[in-house]
Amino acid sequence: MSEPKPLHWKPEPGIGYTVVRRPDGGMMLAFTDLSDATIENWRQFALEHLLGSDRLTRNLYDLRQVKEIPEKAIHTALEVNSDPAARNIRVAVVVASDKVANAVREIYYAVVAETSAAIKIFTDMEAAETWLSRPMDQMV
Repeated sequence: MSEPKPLHWKPEPGIGYTVVRRPDGGMMLAFTDLSDATIENWRQFALEHLLGSDRLTRNLYDLRQVKEIPEKAIHTALEVNSDPAARNIRVAVVVASDKVANAVREIYYAVVAETSAAIKIFTDMEAAETWLSRPMDQMV
């Protein structure tokens, strides 16, 4: 098995997320806020990680600590995931409640055709992990 891609992430003051490598080689990103500084920092980090993306990657975004997800954050995520390199990315997004999940879905599904990545919204971490572990042909 090949070595996982280097993470190239370090915590910065005022940035509301952390990143760790998942056992399957993907990333687990846990957000505590979605300030403009956090969104822009994540955007740059995510775009750097798309460079050279050449195999299936399963990423998990834990947004359960964020009570409200601004539309700007969703549009930024859609922008990043519309990059052609995102075709190799499977993203499970876990949010705190059905209310937040429905708000994200409303915006996401309005422009879903623009994304390359397979993205699904969850309120349950176990369900998200189960979906991520499915074979590629069962991801949708």
